[in-house]
Amino acid sequence: MAKILIIDDEQQLRGLLARIISLEGYDVTEAADCASGLKALRRCDPDVVLCDVKLPDGNGVEMVAKIKEAAPSAEVILLTAYGNIPDGVQAIKNGAFDYITKGDDNNKILPLLSRAVEKARMQRRLARIDDSLSEQHSFDRIIGRSESLRRAVELARKVAATDTSVLLTGETGTGKEVFAQAIHHASPRAREAFVAVNCSAFSKELLESELFGHRAGSFTGAAKDKKGLFEEIGEMPAELQAKLLRVLESGEFIKIGETRPTRVDVRLIAATNRDLEREIAAGGFRGDLFFRLSVFRIQLPPLAERRGDIPEYVRFFAAQFAAKMGKRIDTIDDRYIAALERHPWLGNVRELRNVVERSMIMADGNSLTFDCLAPEFHTAVVGCAPDSLTLEDLERRHILRVLDHPGGNKAEAA
Repeated sequence: MAKILIIDDEQQLRGLLARIISLEGYDVTEAADCASGLKALRRCDPDVVLCDVKLPDGNGVEMVAKIKEAAPSAEVILLTAYGNIPDGVQAIKNGAFDYITKGDDNNKILPLLSRAVEKARMQRRLARIDDSLSEQHSFDRIIGRSESLRRAVELARKVAATDTSVLLTGETGTGKEVFAQAIHHASPRAREAFVAVNCSAFSKELLESELFGHRAGSFTGAAKDKKGLFEEIGEMPAELQAKLLRVLESGEFIKIGETRPTRVDVRLIAATNRDLEREIAAGGFRGDLFFRLSVFRIQLPPLAERRGDIPEYVRFFAAQFAAKMGKRIDTIDDRYIAALERHPWLGNVRELRNVVERSMIMADGNSLTFDCLAPEFHTAVVGCAPDSLTLEDLERRHILRVLDHPGGNKAEAA
């Protein structure tokens, strides 16, 4: 049942309005002035507040901001005996849902109330989703207790509260996007959009349009105006690096086909698995852009350097896949963990996740055992001394490991 708060000093009118609204199935609370209205607001947490403009201890137009501050999801409809345009404009600026005149607009109240309730409920749902995402992407959800990972998390927590650009470096599969999400959701921009762009997935022309937008007719196929994402950084073509540098330094850019700059307010978190210093030396990456991006640099450690975290990852991934597959895993065999701890993990955490998923499919009972692992893990544990292996055996092992790194994608492995 939706909750409605009515704030009006005219008792007779307030009582009549409360009765009409309650007959529609709403839970109604009444208050006679600003002070009692704010107390009632905290007590009943309404979906919609119907507030008179002229109150004994304040003004309803100014009251809107206080209501929105105390209850951001609540919608406010202002009621006035003498409507005027300046008050109406200011009310909407302060966050009011609508501004109506008593008497003349009585027939509008119930339909308006219904729309306001629906919007308030939507705002509450969105707030719950935001809270869920913040919890899902919090630093506390990052798995691992190794010292190298804890240091990286500590650095990320510190920089999250600032607007400083961050450069995340590390091998493929070390969790750079996980860290980027955690930094965003712990920052003052947490309620704003987080947009992940894989620069290697676009051609130069498409990437420029995707990031900076374009005007209709600026190139073949540009049928209409497109806003860029600025209203994996190592993969960005050199020509676009200068444009990105301008955004970082001045907060503005020029769309394809335009001559006037567009201003933006963004926070950039860049990630790459490339050695950018080597790319600079080879002429593939701009040094000035690197220094602008790496104001705060965080190096993420590979899984091979923190093998003690493997059991925790296995338990986490096993629980995830058990829920998806309708399975139950009660125990994880010591030999299973030992085999994983010997593996080189070229694909890091992403590769480990794939291995656990395969193991879950192979598991017959409620345990993850050594037999659930792929043949290459058996060979690595049971195998022979290196000098007794043939070149063909070594080649086969290496190919299997490289294939596992990109999740079995033969073209990428090649």
